[in-house]
Amino acid sequence: MINTDAEITRRAQGWLSENFDEETRQAVASMMASNPSELIDSFYRDLEFGTGGLRGIMGAGTNRMNKYTVGMATQGLANYLKRMFPLIQPVSVVVAHDSRNNSSFFAEIVAQVFSANGFRVYLFEGLRPTPELSFAIRHFGCQSGVMITASHNPKEYNGYKAYWDDGAQMIAPHDENVIREVKMITSVEDVLWKGNPELVIPIGSEIDCLYLDQIAALSLSPDAIQRNKNLKIVYTPLHGCGRTLVPEILKRFGFENVTIVSEQATADGNFPTVHSPNPEEHEALNMGIHLAEELQADLVMSTDPDADRVGIAIRNNRGKMILLNGNQTAALLFYYILTRWSERKKLTGREYIVSTIVTTRLLSEIARKFGVDYFESLTGFKFIADVIRKHETDQIFIIGGEESYGYLIGDFVRDKDAVSSCAMIAEAAAWMADRGKTLFDLLQEIYLVFGFYKETLLSVTKKGKTGAEEIQRMMFDYRNHPPDTINNSKVVCIKDYQELIERDILKGTTKKIDLPISNVLQFILEDGSIISMRPSGTEPKIKFYFGVRQNLQSSGEFEITEERLDRKISGIITALNLK
Repeated sequence: MINTDAEITRRAQGWLSENFDEETRQAVASMMASNPSELIDSFYRDLEFGTGGLRGIMGAGTNRMNKYTVGMATQGLANYLKRMFPLIQPVSVVVAHDSRNNSSFFAEIVAQVFSANGFRVYLFEGLRPTPELSFAIRHFGCQSGVMITASHNPKEYNGYKAYWDDGAQMIAPHDENVIREVKMITSVEDVLWKGNPELVIPIGSEIDCLYLDQIAALSLSPDAIQRNKNLKIVYTPLHGCGRTLVPEILKRFGFENVTIVSEQATADGNFPTVHSPNPEEHEALNMGIHLAEELQADLVMSTDPDADRVGIAIRNNRGKMILLNGNQTAALLFYYILTRWSERKKLTGREYIVSTIVTTRLLSEIARKFGVDYFESLTGFKFIADVIRKHETDQIFIIGGEESYGYLIGDFVRDKDAVSSCAMIAEAAAWMADRGKTLFDLLQEIYLVFGFYKETLLSVTKKGKTGAEEIQRMMFDYRNHPPDTINNSKVVCIKDYQELIERDILKGTTKKIDLPISNVLQFILEDGSIISMRPSGTEPKIKFYFGVRQNLQSSGEFEITEERLDRKISGIITALNLK
């Protein structure tokens, strides 16, 4: 971390040299002359790999996404790959990009640097979903891959997701080792910029077909789809790359009444129709819901720019379109898929599912009902992929998911996959329609069996260097001065994933948590409520996760029970002085 103004100025002055293009030099000079706060944010640190890799605002500077930081990161990754795979000649990688501004340009930079290092580069000829990149790494037997995307972040951002040879995003020690390799590159002159076109192999539709074939094989209820092929579905890619494959996979599954939101169908990195292209945010689905009301559609699905997350809206028993959160969609998917595996006699006792420490506990209860093993990982799909890696020789992975609208069915991809998720969500809707019911009915059935679980995420944004320091102070205070009670309920257990210690307050005992270290803190209350705090690894935010539960006595009490749970969450938020 850079702490002094003098050091920041020194770093910025280095970007005024002839090693940088004229546009970059002018941008840095302008910040030095008239925008000191922007200068600090642009140069106070180097972009680092977090939960989702390298990600930042586009612009000039060491803390920005630009061709130089992208090139240096790629050179560092290339150096590490050479060291890790000395007997493989040439080392092979896959490079893909989404619809964001500069994504195609950055992907070309990555391909040039890799090929300049003697790597074989499979470069997607156009924008493609992140999960397809993961699939391609495994298909070609590559050692690594890079996806240029900032996922669901606002238009000012772009990013760089680095993948390992199993098609999963990098975790320790590889991510940390790559950071060290990048830090050893002290000048842009250390980067091999002049690519070798003979080593760059364009790929496209042939990989699409193979990937879609694998997804099509996941189908569990083709007969139900055939009988309900006219199920009315509205889909929006939010100006992203989901448009390339989601409609096609729905067609392959047999759905014949899919309407795409035309205003959001064109790839556009400015995301002109939404404040943020994030299916977690209600505003992003407004156009889709409006069209669904016009068409009296049954289901709305929305994917983010790189098509790894999906948000949905369904009709409740009053015919009103309601948005589901990521935990609710996960519950529907997990329950549907496990039910069908059970009905089709596919469960052998070797199967398992995975979710994260901040995802609804309902998923573990569903697993218990079906006699399926349940594993818990840290937040971030790369940790779910790590669980799959560890168990792929002795157990069968069915599905994984997390509260942030990401799900994975099957193991031919090792990252969250909105393309397959859209197909399976639609199939679940057709399966319920075959019973004369809806996805909302299925959600109620789940809550009647397991209890009504309600979760809410609150993200507190603290921008820039001062914001990062404030988030650190917040975590320090929660960790060292935890409250005795929250919302009139005693704190009975504290799980500190940084210290890897679980403290039972009532018994005065501790035990070790068997997970990698992560800056996450959880308070578990006497009434069963769970509060989790986690600084984001990819955004200037600290995230608070709230989970509460109450028995649901009848479907007629759905709304009043939900209101009680919402009030309980509001009380917790007030007690923590977050509003």
